Amino acid sequence: MKKVIVHSLVLVSLVALFILGLGTKTANADTTTDDAASYSNVHQVAKSKLGSPYSWGAVGPNRFDCSGFTSYVYKTAAKVTIPRTAQAQYNKYKHVSWENIQKGDLVFFGYSKGSISHVGLYVGNGKMIDAQNRGVVKEAVHAPWWHAVGYAHVTDFAD
Repeated sequence: MKKVIVHSLVLVSLVALFILGLGTKTANADTTTDDAASYSNVHQVAKSKLGSPYSWGAVGPNRFDCSGFTSYVYKTAAKVTIPRTAQAQYNKYKHVSWENIQKGDLVFFGYSKGSISHVGLYVGNGKMIDAQNRGVVKEAVHAPWWHAVGYAHVTDFAD
């Protein structure tokens, strides 16, 4: 009987640690780092999809719309689930200025902060990888056909 009680207490303690986020992974995985969340992985997955066709509502692995692409890249490369639409992605994450943007941050476009119509993945040197009518491409963030509305930080990377 004592063994059953001791085993039950150990199990309850482990469950409590997990629920409180004191285990090996934290409850808010999209704002912390772990071995899977590296910018190198994110960039590699994003680059591997260059040339994939655009299809409204598509989430991969072979066709994408803009937010389907960013969702796919984060889920596949970093095990981070981000919201499905560009507006929801914009609404969820901490906004940063253009001067403080980091590789892996999201870049948002539209008419206003309440009307986000496009999202891309910042890859450095003023460039992003995004899914748009020409498919998945690497292009300048500040191109004449885009109106950048904001930038957001999804996660801190291990590298």
